[in-house]
Amino acid sequence: MRRWIGVVLSCIIVLMPFEKTAEAATSSYAVIDADTGRLLMGMNEHERLPIASLTKMWTAFVAIKEADLNTETTISKKATLSEGSSIYLVEGEKTTLKTLLNGLLLRSGNDAATAIAEEVGGSVGGFVKLMNDYAILYGLSDTYFENPSGLHHEKHLSSAYDTAQMLRIGMMDEKFKKIATAKYYKNDLQNPTVWKNKHKLLHYNKYAIAGKTGFTKVAGRTLATYFEKDGKRVIVVTLNESNDWEVHASFAESAFQKYDKRLLAKQGLYQVRDDLQVELDHPVYALISREEEKKVKSILRMPRIAQGDIGVWSFYLDGQPLIEEPVHMIWK
Repeated sequence: MRRWIGVVLSCIIVLMPFEKTAEAATSSYAVIDADTGRLLMGMNEHERLPIASLTKMWTAFVAIKEADLNTETTISKKATLSEGSSIYLVEGEKTTLKTLLNGLLLRSGNDAATAIAEEVGGSVGGFVKLMNDYAILYGLSDTYFENPSGLHHEKHLSSAYDTAQMLRIGMMDEKFKKIATAKYYKNDLQNPTVWKNKHKLLHYNKYAIAGKTGFTKVAGRTLATYFEKDGKRVIVVTLNESNDWEVHASFAESAFQKYDKRLLAKQGLYQVRDDLQVELDHPVYALISREEEKKVKSILRMPRIAQGDIGVWSFYLDGQPLIEEPVHMIWK
């Protein structure tokens, strides 16, 4: 079915406070739309703070992008001596990167983080450089890493907003998603056991499907949670929040009540000019409140070169980018 589309389109989007929910939080937090990345609510969301073991989400993402999960890894002495939380790796034992990644995300093993870094990056330093390169590539402008585990370092900082984006980006990768959503994992180490995911809400809140816990004395309690309900997906991150389980559940429920999953553009053909059609491969959705419904605008950007085959359909809320989708140009 063909539809007419103007080069500039008005559709839908205002930011309403979550007063009652926000009163429960005491430090830095961000709640984002997991599909578009839009900030739905926050406080000090761009303040650069220590994030502790939430770092490991990016460690996992980079490792998955750079290496095969079936890669066999021999555990070094350095890995076994890693400070902090551990999955109790043994020097010289062999295991797969997949097992190490499960130990990293489910049990927050610092020894797993070191072993992954050595295997994928050639050294811890080499891997940390990869982490920072990927952070730049994905626009994490509040973020800088000094290690793959999140142990305290004065320069190892991120923000609640960037950390939420880390989880959003990771969950777009199917391999990452499979590990991050696992509640249990039976490992293949010398002393095999079943690991239980440390993230409490994954076991007790039916809408919490993925996330990561963190803690250091300097960072306090840090938590990232990916929630999904009725097709709506939100990510909540809190930094230095002692009441994090309750706050996360409350933020998610507030977001689900306030925002609806609204259709911005249907899949199919759109007539732009008499000599040009564009085709959208899939429908475009975003979490939009009722008050925001008439405030979204969209702009279709066409290639400078005539007969170019890819354009970009950009959606904006109050002048701020909301989501971009590629469209196929069909010239007559």
